[in-house]
Amino acid sequence: MTLPAPASATTTATLGRVEVAKGHGTRNDFVLLDDRDGGFDVSAELVARLCDRRGGVGGDGLIRLVATARVADAPAETRTTAWFMDYRNADGSVAQMCGNGVRVFARYLQRLGLWDPATGDLAVGTRAGVRTVRAVGVPVGVSGDAWFAVDMGAVTLPGGADAVAAGGDAEVAVAGLTVTRPGLGVDVGNPHTVVVLADAEDLARADLTRAPEVTPVPAQGTNVELVVPLGEETAEDGTAVGRVRMRVHERGVGETQSCGTGAVAAAAAVRAWGGAAAPDVWFVEVPGGTLRVTFTLGAAAGGGVGADATRAELAGPAVLVAEGAVDLGALLA
Repeated sequence: MTLPAPASATTTATLGRVEVAKGHGTRNDFVLLDDRDGGFDVSAELVARLCDRRGGVGGDGLIRLVATARVADAPAETRTTAWFMDYRNADGSVAQMCGNGVRVFARYLQRLGLWDPATGDLAVGTRAGVRTVRAVGVPVGVSGDAWFAVDMGAVTLPGGADAVAAGGDAEVAVAGLTVTRPGLGVDVGNPHTVVVLADAEDLARADLTRAPEVTPVPAQGTNVELVVPLGEETAEDGTAVGRVRMRVHERGVGETQSCGTGAVAAAAAVRAWGGAAAPDVWFVEVPGGTLRVTFTLGAAAGGGVGADATRAELAGPAVLVAEGAVDLGALLA
């Protein structure tokens, strides 16, 4: 269904009400705001209040839809895109990207009549660069009726081969676990530290109500993924597919039911530890469902000799569950 374009966000804010939607990708949930004209003042306080699960709408973050031309600080490479995903963490802080969020953003554009998957892929501007989204079929044995795949761009290991060989480039202390564990830094356009655990019991014991302590502390903070490798299986086409189970503590949010960039980071770390024979396709089980990560070799930004980089595609569901109006006066009182 195509929805009519809302009144400008500036006008609705002046009147004391703003139209929002609620959506999620594997229960990583978001408040969505249609501000395509770029007139809405998205303050950190407003974001935090909207994302508050008791006094607001509730969500792991806020996604603002805005025309890329209206975003003064949009990266240069995103200027060719029509739409920009302005993503904020639940505490109001600005974030580079959200893998689950960009799928929900695409579903929101579809609902608003701004994108039809039948006409081609969708190029989305983000602070981590351009992300391309396409509709895909739901994998056999996985629930959901609308799946989308996102080109997540290059995935890098800042510590390189030495960090992989050493088991990591950080030490991570997690409440509920008795010993400090090595963590491997992974860059998916935002920072991650992946910690492998021995079994599901360790994963269940971890207390993520408190942020894990990462040493050394990354300059921009980090998301922390706790991962249990579950081995490999054979796909219908005969290729090997890896599977891992994950929990995540997101910077600026806390533990969430899922993290798209975190799923990519988790699969990338386990794949790196597995060596050259490790699969290129991984299913990542999170508390909110299942995601699929596919790795390919492609050219990194800038090209040139030695510019080949591992790229990732993230696939999973995107669901819109509600639409309504928020009384800003009551919200901010």
